[in-house]
Amino acid sequence: MTRVFAVSDIHGHPEKLKGSLLAAGLADADGNWSGTDARLWVLGDFFDRGPDGIGALRYVRGLVEQAPAGAVNVLLGNHEILALGMRKFGDTFVPHEGITSRSFERSWALNGGQDRDQELFTDDDAAWLLEQPLLALDADHLLMHSDTAEYVEWGDTLDQINTRAHTDLHNDDIVVWWEIWRRMTSRYAFRGESGPEVARIMLQALGGRRIVHGHSIVADMLHISPEFLTGPHLYADGLVLGIDGGAFDGGPCLVVELEQP
Repeated sequence: MTRVFAVSDIHGHPEKLKGSLLAAGLADADGNWSGTDARLWVLGDFFDRGPDGIGALRYVRGLVEQAPAGAVNVLLGNHEILALGMRKFGDTFVPHEGITSRSFERSWALNGGQDRDQELFTDDDAAWLLEQPLLALDADHLLMHSDTAEYVEWGDTLDQINTRAHTDLHNDDIVVWWEIWRRMTSRYAFRGESGPEVARIMLQALGGRRIVHGHSIVADMLHISPEFLTGPHLYADGLVLGIDGGAFDGGPCLVVELEQP
């Protein structure tokens, strides 16, 4: 049986990712793919907050090329949307009633955007990212970047969501792009008393027995410092697994093996 792993929120720390993949047996000491009979999902957020987002992206792109087809896969995170939006629209005003300072450049700066990443971001990098999906289903796990129910605003099925989001990402309307950014930045849908029910509804609609997400730092959910985090967090009646270790904030880059049905 193929072992399935997930990692998220590298945020400019490719060396942490390499170390975690080495420890998981998915890469060798030189960082090359070595995951025999394994599959890896990277759930987004290569960019921002850390020093080398473009290095993180290109390292994973290299793994995709090295590994057998389908062995290394990528989902888009909200910081990919932000980086692409910054590159595409810069300081262009986003029309909105009552708000006069909204732009991708402003949000990028407020969210830890790194000048170096934008300087080295190529057309090829952007084109490759634009072809990656938002959601996936593997090993009976529904994989997503953000812990949000906003994905269903794109459609009622996984394929609808990915197809319609792909169409939006190939649109030149800044308002459409801003709505993608807004949806992808929302969070905490699976917390609190209503969280398990929200998770159940999404799983029933989109498939899988458990949601796996990044985006919201596990240590924050556990009220501990990221440096003391040792693993992912299972919550919402066991229906949701959070895997963002807070790599940019002193935490680990968690490479998590998913339980097989």
